[in-house]
Amino acid sequence: MDQANPFETPKTFSLHRAEYLVGFAVTTGLLIAHLGDIRWIPAVALFLYIDLIGYIPGAIAFKRSGGKPISKVYYVLYNVMHSLITQAVVAALWCWLIGPEWALLVLPFHLFGDRGLFGNFMKSFALPFEPVRQSGYLRLLDDLGVAHPKPAGHAQDPEPVGHIAEPPRPAARAREEALR
Repeated sequence: MDQANPFETPKTFSLHRAEYLVGFAVTTGLLIAHLGDIRWIPAVALFLYIDLIGYIPGAIAFKRSGGKPISKVYYVLYNVMHSLITQAVVAALWCWLIGPEWALLVLPFHLFGDRGLFGNFMKSFALPFEPVRQSGYLRLLDDLGVAHPKPAGHAQDPEPVGHIAEPPRPAARAREEALR
């Protein structure tokens, strides 16, 4: 779900990220091989627009909230902009309207880099916008007998609570109490 709470074991999370590192390496190689063929202004714009729309507004809202829940709109913006499907549609429209070009390589380069290098995957409404270790994930690792990975994150982590606006249902609350 995020690098602090992948809800995978640390080893499988590393393997998951490694798959994206292969894509990142391929796109990096292609970018290097075609350095002279890339129109850099469109390439930089294509690289940046993903985060200008999909990440920066949510990161600002999260920082301003002091760790409290933020609007789900920020999660949707992040997930739509960081989707391989969305960026494939953008690339297809670009090819149709402008024509194919090497600058489009920055789209998968950005997404593969986010996932492979940084461990950033889609954001869940149930977790804070920025990675904050969740006690449920740490209990899962304890139950599996797996060591906790190093903390990801912030100088001061906010209280590790989910970001679902409505309180847990009584049955879910009873199950949580039984686990404690």
